[in-house]
Amino acid sequence: MLKFFNSLFGRVILALIFGILVGVFFPDFAKAMKPFGDGFVKFIKMMIAPLVFCVVVSGICGAGDLKKVGRVGVKTVIYFEVLTTIALAIGAVLGLVLQPGAGMNIDVKSLDPSSLSAYQDKAKHISGFADFFLHLIPKTAFDAFTSGDILQVLVLALLTGSAISLVGPSAKPVATAIDQVAHVIFKIIGLIIQLAPIGVFGAIAFTTGQYGVASLGKLGLFVVVFFASCAAFIAIVLGLVTWMAGFNIIQLIRYFREEIFIVVGTTSSDAVLPRVMAKLEALGIKKSTVGVVVPTGYSFNLDGFSIYLTLAVIFIAQATNTPLSFQHLALIVGVAMITSKGAHGIPGSAIVILAATLSSIPAIPAIGLALILPMDWFIGIARASTNLIGNIVATIVIAAWEKDIDRERAKSVLSGKIPAELAIQQAEAA
Repeated sequence: MLKFFNSLFGRVILALIFGILVGVFFPDFAKAMKPFGDGFVKFIKMMIAPLVFCVVVSGICGAGDLKKVGRVGVKTVIYFEVLTTIALAIGAVLGLVLQPGAGMNIDVKSLDPSSLSAYQDKAKHISGFADFFLHLIPKTAFDAFTSGDILQVLVLALLTGSAISLVGPSAKPVATAIDQVAHVIFKIIGLIIQLAPIGVFGAIAFTTGQYGVASLGKLGLFVVVFFASCAAFIAIVLGLVTWMAGFNIIQLIRYFREEIFIVVGTTSSDAVLPRVMAKLEALGIKKSTVGVVVPTGYSFNLDGFSIYLTLAVIFIAQATNTPLSFQHLALIVGVAMITSKGAHGIPGSAIVILAATLSSIPAIPAIGLALILPMDWFIGIARASTNLIGNIVATIVIAAWEKDIDRERAKSVLSGKIPAELAIQQAEAA
């Protein structure tokens, strides 16, 4: 028991429970706890850009073979597109079969459009593939870091790492310096992550105080269906993919349980990105593979978000008695595949991208977003957790395909023979 309370996992669980209790019995006080949750996420976010840059550059320099790095990147994008399409299809199928919005008979004239104005304005800036790829190029090298856009940092890191490799031995001091900076950043993040229980407490206390536990019961069939869809996707699709790679999804979830609970408390997968990268390397996965797959996944591999997009659109159509044809469904999936790529890094991204998706399908009333908005925080729990687990599985699978993982070490760590913290320390020292 003492070991449990001394672990980060134990402290996060206690913070979740304590935050809910404070929110229930002292709601006014709980609402004032919001800065603790926001502050923790901001602490982590300030280190993400330099960490991704250093890890990717070090990984490319260590890999040596630039063709292999390119091959990993191509396989990663193909894998992401396949899994994202499956996730979009699952959301659509379950929405049609379970019909969470049927019978609501919502009159769109009764919905208040004022709450959506800010989201719809942002949605106008979400465009197609051309704008998306142009956005990958930062205005300046420094702008990639100041904007915090992971994909822009990744592009800059890929160019830097490739250039250092092409220069050869004379550039080795630069590579060594960047690698040492990465070690320092990991140490900084190690200090920040100890604040996770405070951040989780602040976020969950505020939410419970703001909405109340009773509000969970008012969210309706849509939330139940969405949580069930995410659970089914993790258990069946990701479970099968993990098994085909030679690993067990339950062991993976147990190994990353601390990070998953932090995401549950903060609804932000950004908060655990550095820790996830460190723990994947601790499994014996090459730094170059982790550096390419994980940051790319944060924009390309949004499994939970993809389920949410199609399910939410169908829910709005059902709730407003809007008939949907097969052509509409095909258009929903096609548009969602494009708009979802711009999700990461946009404030209120779920509603913004949903608004952008609906704007491309005039038959469905965009004002129906007002039905989703009050539920968004609670939906974000499953959405962010599914995204995180999807990216973890993707890294394992790509590493297995490329033979970039020490399978014996991975199985020892996942089975608990090598404690997680010790595995991380060994990986950092290597």
